[in-house]
Amino acid sequence: MRLAPDWKEFAVIATGDGEKLERWGNITLLRPDPQVIWRAKKPLRSYKGIDAVYERSSTGGGRWEYNNDIPAEFTIGWRDLRFSLKLMGFKHTGLFPEQATNWDRMMKLIEGAGRSINVLNLFGYTGAASVACKRAGANVCHVDGAKAMVERTGENIKLSGLDNDGMRYIVDDCFKFCRRELRRGNRYDAIILDPPSFGRGPNGEKWKLEEGISDLAELVAGLLSDSPLFVCLNSYTTGLQPMVMSNILSLALPGGAKIDADEIGLMCEDGLILPQGCTAFAEFEK
Repeated sequence: MRLAPDWKEFAVIATGDGEKLERWGNITLLRPDPQVIWRAKKPLRSYKGIDAVYERSSTGGGRWEYNNDIPAEFTIGWRDLRFSLKLMGFKHTGLFPEQATNWDRMMKLIEGAGRSINVLNLFGYTGAASVACKRAGANVCHVDGAKAMVERTGENIKLSGLDNDGMRYIVDDCFKFCRRELRRGNRYDAIILDPPSFGRGPNGEKWKLEEGISDLAELVAGLLSDSPLFVCLNSYTTGLQPMVMSNILSLALPGGAKIDADEIGLMCEDGLILPQGCTAFAEFEK
């Protein structure tokens, strides 16, 4: 288990009974979490000062219920980076704090490379990994199919005191973009893959991670430069083991990669560790 380091403005306060109680700056949220199948040490809803609760619907989805007035948008920081957040329709805030373990690793690799690094961030969401790589000195191509998420990435770049030199913002289907990049001959030293468990393409194409991840890994392998630095593959699909992710990268990537895979998670204030998916990471020999 790899734990996210250096959070001061975010914390998991307590967990149990299918939910997690979190502190985001000065805002306290209660959200569902499918990993939390253990019992709470005490009822989470008995904690004082909960600002908003995500209530699940019996027909699927859910909605936020507010106990207190909170800003429509707010920011939190990790190290010297800042991110703009808001409560979204499907229980999310626009940030996955457990990914800080990967941001830390990517930044160290980029800073230690001693050369210019071009990063491709696929399914990049609101761009936390793009911001981290940019802060470390990389050129970053950020790709996501949702225009609002790509726009939020630009806001996070600005919030973190960075400029747009070396940044590309692409609103596109990731598969189609990668195929065009192959035809164009564009190559990248580092690639981040953060695909959803389920999804639909612009023409109604169905995406299921277990069925499409090998094809995706093989596709992006062709986009690596002659001197690759790393490939990072994330999964939030419950039950997909780290070794499965490692095997996928091992088969898809060229030789010379050292691959490790593990669960990632968050240390909670109640003394437990909250698992939050897994990551397979390939580092290439310099």
